[in-house]
Amino acid sequence: MIERVIILEGVDPVLFYGVNNSNIQCVKNLFPKLRLVARGNVLKVMGDEVETAHFEEKIRLLMAYCEEHNALTEEVIIATIKGEVPVATKMDDDLIIYGVNGKPIVARSVNQQKLVKSVEENDLVFALGPAGSGKTYVAIALAVKALKNKEVKRIILSRPAVEAGEKLGFLPGDMKDKIDPYLQPLYDALQDMIPALKLKEYMETNVIQIAPLAFMRGRTLSDAVIILDEAQNTTTHQMKMFLTRLGLNAKMIVTGDMTQIDLPAQQTSGLVQAVRILSRVKGVGRIEFNKKDIVRHKLVQRIVEAYEQHDEQAKREREERKAAQQKSADEMEQKNNNN
Repeated sequence: MIERVIILEGVDPVLFYGVNNSNIQCVKNLFPKLRLVARGNVLKVMGDEVETAHFEEKIRLLMAYCEEHNALTEEVIIATIKGEVPVATKMDDDLIIYGVNGKPIVARSVNQQKLVKSVEENDLVFALGPAGSGKTYVAIALAVKALKNKEVKRIILSRPAVEAGEKLGFLPGDMKDKIDPYLQPLYDALQDMIPALKLKEYMETNVIQIAPLAFMRGRTLSDAVIILDEAQNTTTHQMKMFLTRLGLNAKMIVTGDMTQIDLPAQQTSGLVQAVRILSRVKGVGRIEFNKKDIVRHKLVQRIVEAYEQHDEQAKREREERKAAQQKSADEMEQKNNNN
């Protein structure tokens, strides 16, 4: 009798073992001749050398499946150990990654598919469009995919810390507590894609870094996917500083909505300027999303359309008032000339 020790790497043990250790119990039932002990991220198996070798081979296949799909079921365990291909491994052409609990995260619109392709072909991509079009979510999914495939060593997510009209005031806690409200949408996306324990480990070891834009100054970001979200709220100096952080073996995705600029009226948006200046630079991609790409609640698209109609009406009214004022001024000038 020999003992083999298998370390669960790249997977969440809670996910791998199943609810109330149901997955491990299923494995035990399929290998009745072996004695199996599971503690933390360590599996110990004792038994015949040939049988334990076969066990380790199958467990590593299950680990690979669990890491890719973020899920493991008894059906998959049985199929894998019997040497069959699990049904869930069937690939969707638009699949990016599998999220938590095996949820497939796919490019759901034509422009989302274009963003996936553009990131493959370019080291810097601008993704522009309205709220709810999935530009940030897809960007983060692409970053997680690159990390899983070991194409990069880390993910860096950033946002400018600009209030959207409200004042947050003096927030309690340390620096992380003060800036987290600005960065919560990025955490939300990551929690959809990476199991909680694994995400915590990535955050603690700086494999995934989330920081406000001001913290990017002076850094060179290599072997990473770097995402700047809400980029319409960067100043021109901030945007130039951010774009020049790009290092070797790195990709940068900049997302923003030019209709939701929260900067003071006299300031030019760094995103608006950068898109204009870099429009003909080789290696820079640009994808423009529209209201047809909105994948949130169906009301969101209607809300965007209603605001667009309101803005167009307000613009027409301003132009009409301006024309009326000009006409009145011209008539007054004509009257004075006649006198």
